[in-house]
Parts: sequence; C-alpha cells; structure tokens
Amino acid sequence: MRLDKWLWQARFFKTRSLAARYVETSRCRVDGRVTDKPHATVAPGMVLTFALGPRVRVIRIKALGERRGPALEARTLYDEIDAA
Repeated sequence: MRLDKWLWQARFFKTRSLAARYVETSRCRVDGRVTDKPHATVAPGMVLTFALGPRVRVIRIKALGERRGPALEARTLYDEIDAA
C-alpha cells in the first residue's frame, strides 16, 4: 500500500493530499530509511518514524486498512513504539 494512503487511513492526516505533501516535504523514515516519495510501499511489520506536531512518532504497522474508518478502527492499524 502507498505510504500516503496508509497515513490517511490511519488518521494521521485529514486528507490524502495533506499526507502526500507531508511525505514530500518532511523527513519521514520507513524502516530507518528517509523517503520523500508518497508512493513508497508499506506493509505490516514496517516501522515508520515521523515528526507530527511537537512529537516524533514511531509506529509499527500492524495492518493495512480497507477504508478510512472511525478513529477506533484506525487505531488498530498500528502500535505506538516508545521512542525513549
């Protein structure tokens, strides 16, 4: 699945175009490698690292979503990894 689509389905961004723009302009890491490609492929088990607001988020993808559902459903797509 595309990185921008997954970030949108997991409700980190309101729109897919915002997610794509963020990946293009910010330092987002997929399994430790910096990417600026919204079309980068992600799969379950991969680790994403990105700054969102004042926090650096480190998350492990658990599943790929079928749709952009409610927040409770979106929360099941990933596990938060403690950055400390």
